[in-house]
Amino acid sequence: MVASLVIGIIFLVAGLGLRYWINRRKFYRRSPMGAEGFSSYESSVFIKLIEKIGKWLAYALIIFGLLSLWVYSREKKEKQQPEVTTEQPAQRR
Repeated sequence: MVASLVIGIIFLVAGLGLRYWINRRKFYRRSPMGAEGFSSYESSVFIKLIEKIGKWLAYALIIFGLLSLWVYSREKKEKQQPEVTTEQPAQRR
């Protein structure tokens, strides 16, 4: 039960951190005119591809983290609810 909470938090923070890091790199690569600066065409293509893969990975981490937190909350709710048992009255003959 606690494992899903820890995994959820780790994956959520990792996904958000990855998104922040990629967007920060993209921001600081821009010139005052708004154009991105690369040393060559090949590095431009390679970096953009890696960033795109990184963004999809970040989305997957965020979704997995949120799902793990949801599973934890469902498990916690189920544990808190007392079991309701109904007894049938004895039949008289």
